[in-house]
Amino acid sequence: MSSNANDWHGRAKTMSFDGRAVIDGRRTAAHEGETFDCVSPIDGRVLTTVARGRTPDIDAAVASARRAFDDGRWAHKSPAQRKRVLQRFSEKILAAKEELALLETLDMGKPVQYSLSVDVPSCARTIAWYAEAVDKVYDEIAPAPRSALALITREPMGVIGVVVPWNYPMIMAAWKLGPALAAGNSVVLKPSEKSPLTALRLAEIAIEAGLPEGVFNVVPGYGHEAGEALALHMDVDAIGFTGSTRVGRKMLEYAGRSNLKRVYNELGGKSAFIVFDDFADVPRAARTVAGSMFFNQGESCNAPSRVFVHERIADEFVQIVSDEAPKYQPGDPLSGSAEMGAIVDGTQMNTVLGYIGAGRDEGARLVAGGRQVREDSGGFFVEPTVFDGVSNAMRIAREEIFGPVLSVIRFKTEEEAVRLANDSPYGLQASVWSHQIDRAHRVARALRAGTVHVNQYDEDDITVPFGGYKQSGNGRDKSLHAFDKVTELKTTWIRIDS
Repeated sequence: MSSNANDWHGRAKTMSFDGRAVIDGRRTAAHEGETFDCVSPIDGRVLTTVARGRTPDIDAAVASARRAFDDGRWAHKSPAQRKRVLQRFSEKILAAKEELALLETLDMGKPVQYSLSVDVPSCARTIAWYAEAVDKVYDEIAPAPRSALALITREPMGVIGVVVPWNYPMIMAAWKLGPALAAGNSVVLKPSEKSPLTALRLAEIAIEAGLPEGVFNVVPGYGHEAGEALALHMDVDAIGFTGSTRVGRKMLEYAGRSNLKRVYNELGGKSAFIVFDDFADVPRAARTVAGSMFFNQGESCNAPSRVFVHERIADEFVQIVSDEAPKYQPGDPLSGSAEMGAIVDGTQMNTVLGYIGAGRDEGARLVAGGRQVREDSGGFFVEPTVFDGVSNAMRIAREEIFGPVLSVIRFKTEEEAVRLANDSPYGLQASVWSHQIDRAHRVARALRAGTVHVNQYDEDDITVPFGGYKQSGNGRDKSLHAFDKVTELKTTWIRIDS
């Protein structure tokens, strides 16, 4: 199927949806029969109703996952056997790429061209990568005395609870599912109530690929109901959470109130993008920050929303970014050519507009955007927005907005740039733009962030970990390091008699 606008709109009109949970390998209504509306941010229409999972549904899903783990239907399979199933899972995701891309776009508003070219392939690649990795990760033999053999082995942890956000529903789910399933765990996934449809479909595809019933369960619902029940459950061994810092704190609280389950939080960000005056290609830096900031409507935890620019080049930089912003004017997400789509819902749109108002009120200079647009569509769209003259004390520089709002902060010295960049409760990502190799290394080392990009932004690969410092969380998704979150280390001492 092509990405022609008529194709996508026509298919959207005839598409069927199933909002029921997936528990023990079967579609099922919520225990209490309740549902909630799944609303498309593109035009405000109700796509379908979705099962409103609560504690009884989480209990059923966890019990299913525990049975599957304890009887070994998945955990006892050899790494090579698990690998083959997960490879088929990845292949079937790609085979269903157009269906999944359309679901993702209708559900959370991103342009269908990016759902098709980024989200679905990334989800499939992640599952395939962990499938390939699982039979290539070796255990250890410790340097014990000659009288003993000390084995250090990794074992699956058991039942992993996963709670993912609405901005990249498939990608975030795959980052958690890949290592958890490859290691032999069972999973209960609670997708965001704002974007549950692809998660439910992924569970069906996994079962079609041969994943045993009960190994992967999906319970949609609200965070304060299904999410809280999952995090408090006494038979869940770990929680992998991606979302806001506010809810991340609750996850730690829930673990303390229940069974001290492991909690791996990948939380918010307010990433610093630092451009020094020795960097010759100012237009490239400006175009890069615009593309990274406005991609996915600015709904990215690693969006470079704080831009620190040396005062000598700041006027040129701001002008170029302002000129770039209209290229990301929101369009019809189903057109196949829109660069920016809809904000996920009306509540989030109003939050973004509220921050834009706060920026104006606190004295920042609005140089591009700042308005709601496409109101006649019935959807939720906000222009790409650029503020200059921002201070690091303003709300738009301190708080995560999760929308297309970029703040430019001017600096005089390297020391000032580092101090301001680190003056944030977050530490997810950062970027340094300089042709001086000593400065690039020096500043990269000084920045308190989980990833530091040099003379680029957003270059990425499944082989490197993703996560942050400070209130951006303690979790690391992607890479072989992700296995640390879903496995237990066991030491086995064997006495050897001489």
